[in-house]
Amino acid sequence: MSAYELAQLNIAIMKEPLESAGMADFVANLDRINALAESSPGFVWRLQSEAGDATALRPLGEETLVNISVWRDTRSLNNYVYKSAHVEIMRRRKEWFSRMQEAFVVLWWVRKGHRPSIDEAIKKLELLRAKGPTEAAFSFRQAFLPPDAPQPQAATPFDNECPAT
Repeated sequence: MSAYELAQLNIAIMKEPLESAGMADFVANLDRINALAESSPGFVWRLQSEAGDATALRPLGEETLVNISVWRDTRSLNNYVYKSAHVEIMRRRKEWFSRMQEAFVVLWWVRKGHRPSIDEAIKKLELLRAKGPTEAAFSFRQAFLPPDAPQPQAATPFDNECPAT
């Protein structure tokens, strides 16, 4: 079993203030979606304030929401994001949030028990934006294995000569 867990940050720029009528349906679903995450196989931890969610935490400006969580592995997070009722909310994302041209989700491996800070998570997003997917900061499209997982071996190139001759 790995000594690492998967951390993720996603951000979203609200089209309207969180308290507005336009955001009401999003806000009404927060508790349900957070509870779904917490009951999902592989869920470990999520960032939250005393209110029970992270909407009051605005390190990137008043219009930007941040969400940080830790999962057992990429499969667990992928199942929650794309194969649970969470996908209903994702499909409605453009009702509430502006389209972003840059990466808005970043994944990275942390040692078991580590809970990423907001600053750490933002640095990982900045790294992904600057360098693209690397072992230090990546996306679902190009995920990396935990540092202690057996890494796939590259094929060894052979020249045309038979080594036995």
